[in-house]
Amino acid sequence: MKNKINRLFALTFLMMIMTSHLFAQSGQPKAADPTLEKARQKIDSLDKKLIEILGARERVVKEIGIYKAKNNIPSLQAARFQQVIDKAIEAGKKEDLSPEFIIEVLNAVHKESLRIEDALKEKK
Repeated sequence: MKNKINRLFALTFLMMIMTSHLFAQSGQPKAADPTLEKARQKIDSLDKKLIEILGARERVVKEIGIYKAKNNIPSLQAARFQQVIDKAIEAGKKEDLSPEFIIEVLNAVHKESLRIEDALKEKK
């Protein structure tokens, strides 16, 4: 459960970062604010960890994709994905994250996972 929460935490930060770039300020503060810079360094560190976790997740997706390709199992498993969403929404509540946000994040991750699985099937 802790690993799932860590993964969810990482995914949440990834989506926040991706979204924040759309709304970023056009200019930088004139003087470096040490408090702001320290917080930004923390964000940068978390972003790096988030990308690493996503990479690890997608490596597992490749393992699953290979298995599915060998056994003629469709990439999309709707019931399984619903389980993932339901568990993530519950975990997200503990982090004060909205269900809409969790669904948006996991839909993006799932879309990439399906792309990876489908690409593996094409190579078969």
